[in-house]
Amino acid sequence: MVYQVGYFIGSLSSTSINRTLSKALIRYAPDDLEFTEISIKDLPLYAPEYDKDYPPEGRALKEAIAASDAVLFITPEYNRSIPGALKNALDWASRPYGENSFDHVPAGVIGASPSGLGTALAQQSLRGVLSYCNARQMTSPEAYIAFDADVYGEDGEVSDESLRKVLTDYMQEFRDHVERVLTVLPRDT
Repeated sequence: MVYQVGYFIGSLSSTSINRTLSKALIRYAPDDLEFTEISIKDLPLYAPEYDKDYPPEGRALKEAIAASDAVLFITPEYNRSIPGALKNALDWASRPYGENSFDHVPAGVIGASPSGLGTALAQQSLRGVLSYCNARQMTSPEAYIAFDADVYGEDGEVSDESLRKVLTDYMQEFRDHVERVLTVLPRDT
């Protein structure tokens, strides 16, 4: 079985360190995970008035999540929380009422920052939203990646052996979490 994983980059920056981290996570993931980025950059700001007629960007977001067996959030921390663009995407995906795209979806959360614990509060903030949305979160291991640009190659290769092990182990745990959740709560994708 191959699992389709939709992943979100919490930053809109094309040079985000979390985009760099995503390449490494994909590189060191088990072979039975296939990844597709779910873009959040073109979403308008959510408002309840859209609930009766979602714009194409909102529908595309919900369709991308529906086509995924699981989701992975790779996010920075802005002002001790998640970036506004990511929160906006979560609002779009969870609406309108009764059409929450994250219901029972296996989910993982990880992030990088220049400091070791820089994404800890963002991850907790994101976990609170995902709990409300009834996503099936991997709660352990947690991973707060201290970003050092010198250890990342263009193709996602990581030269630091201990970091490579952390990323490999995290992605194996994520894969096992996805399998466990989908065994109990299969998705109709």
